[in-house]
Amino acid sequence: MKKIALITGATSGIGKSTAHYLADQFYLIICGRRRDKLEELAHNLRTETDVHVLSFDVRDQRAVNQAIESLPSNWKDIDVLINNAGNAHGMDVIHEGSTQDWDDMIDINVKGLLYVSKAIIPGMVEKKSGFIVNIGSIAGKEVYPKGNVYCASKHAVDAITNGMRLDLNPYGIRVTGIHPGLVETEFSLVRFKGDEEKAKQVYKGMKPLTGDDVADVIKYVVTRPPHVLLSDIVLFPTAQASATMVHRES
Repeated sequence: MKKIALITGATSGIGKSTAHYLADQFYLIICGRRRDKLEELAHNLRTETDVHVLSFDVRDQRAVNQAIESLPSNWKDIDVLINNAGNAHGMDVIHEGSTQDWDDMIDINVKGLLYVSKAIIPGMVEKKSGFIVNIGSIAGKEVYPKGNVYCASKHAVDAITNGMRLDLNPYGIRVTGIHPGLVETEFSLVRFKGDEEKAKQVYKGMKPLTGDDVADVIKYVVTRPPHVLLSDIVLFPTAQASATMVHRES
């Protein structure tokens, strides 16, 4: 019998790719705000596995709790939690930053991850098993110009991940942080508020990672034997050496 994996931010990018990559080995609970996208994904996945759709905003703790509590009894025993939902808004020097952008990043990247984790971890603790994968960023390992609050939010994800691993160790729960560099998804389009030209410039002259590349690593991590844990992974495209060093072809 397959185990159950819950994926947040499954409507696009890394989350959507992860759902496809895990479908052959897991039953899937796919989560996101855009129900139409979730239903379309679920339709495509059901040729491979059973799928349950939960549409909610991770920023809303009540909605998170209601969604998790609404799961049918045969879906409540979640084995793998993939905290993928996250975003970046704006790229401004600190004194010109939008406080709304700051709130959005902290509420989704930090508080949203905590709300979902809080709703699911007690079940893992009770059965003394489970796996949590938190999707961070190279921005959680380094700080770069105009990245200020986004970097702070991803540093928080890194710290929370390490704290989870310590606190949950007595219960046999494995916790992994995966920190990608440049991945071509909707990320930059959202960051630049729909400006397609600015978004394209992020990946100009180099080959970035894809959602599938990250999903492939996630699948490898969560399918290791029970005594094996890859605790912390930084994932770059070959052209990238750090948050600020990228080799671009002219």
